[in-house]
Amino acid sequence: MSASGRSEPGRARERAARAGRSPDLAVIDRLGETTGRLRAEIARVIVGQDEVVDQLLIVLLAGGHAILEGVPGLAKTLLVNTLARALSLDSGRIQFTPDLMPSDVTGTLVVEEQRASGLREFVFRPGPIFTHLLLADEINRTPPKTQAALLEGMSERQVTVGGVRHVLPRPFCVLATQNPIEQEGTYPLPEAQLDRFLMKIRIDYPDFLEEYEIIARTTGARKTSVEGVLGRDLLLDLQRLVPALPATPHIQEYATRLARRTRASEPESPEWVRSHIAWGAGPRAAQALILCAKARALLDGRFAVTRADVRAVAPPVLRHRIVPSFLAEAEGASADDLVDRLLESTPAFRTRPDHDDVSRRILRH
Repeated sequence: MSASGRSEPGRARERAARAGRSPDLAVIDRLGETTGRLRAEIARVIVGQDEVVDQLLIVLLAGGHAILEGVPGLAKTLLVNTLARALSLDSGRIQFTPDLMPSDVTGTLVVEEQRASGLREFVFRPGPIFTHLLLADEINRTPPKTQAALLEGMSERQVTVGGVRHVLPRPFCVLATQNPIEQEGTYPLPEAQLDRFLMKIRIDYPDFLEEYEIIARTTGARKTSVEGVLGRDLLLDLQRLVPALPATPHIQEYATRLARRTRASEPESPEWVRSHIAWGAGPRAAQALILCAKARALLDGRFAVTRADVRAVAPPVLRHRIVPSFLAEAEGASADDLVDRLLESTPAFRTRPDHDDVSRRILRH
């Protein structure tokens, strides 16, 4: 905030109004100026992982949540903490363990005695979920009862304790990490909770030069700090802009067909889907495809969504929403392999004559 009490986005809107421009354009211009600095600040600590950083920014702009999956030592926790500092957001961390209770996540009621009157009353003590950027570390190491404590906060942006609703701060984003190797003593997330995550982001090993740079940075005496670049107010403005970005009926139709063609019961689905996908994606998948594609376009400084945006976000959006069949697993086909095959086999536009009436109804709508 400035000395006059106005935020940077507020001053940007005033400058745009004086110049006769749309306030939304001023906010987008501000994002264009900031994006390069934001990536540069993150790169001061995180070596490589450019695609992962972009996907995290897409999740934040879309107002969603993400799962980060990778083997130990790939800086998942450091990445989330660095992102929070670069965005000037409050952050919290929960280390999920088998003995963690729901109240350890949401908060609890405690009895306090008033010194003056001696009366006792219940007072709510907020848990670590009351933050902007919550790192749920190793979320699959805690039982479903505790995992479910996040559900209300993720979907409703509030928690209910003792019959009273408590609103979470905005923005609110859960970034959960899990280790794909050690599965003993873990509790796989239920499908219903997996569907709440906008993206499942895979973090792979660095290449040789990136790993060399990581070693050089982390084994020396030099320490690197990260400066705040974006800011909470501007992020909230951008989150309001994402749904307003235009997506043509053809783009929405393409995203809808991608999601529907993962289901074996859909007549349009390829034959291999019926044998290789046990359960397909629900309607929330098509919603996520469009929202993430809009956020990707906005992050790139564009005002309209393209089919390339939808295809780019399809793997992290769909990989945790489809269940490979036993045959697919026997053949060694992962969820990513099935998504790639789906993208290759889905045409840009409908080609079957019996679907022309559907296309006409979409265009009229």
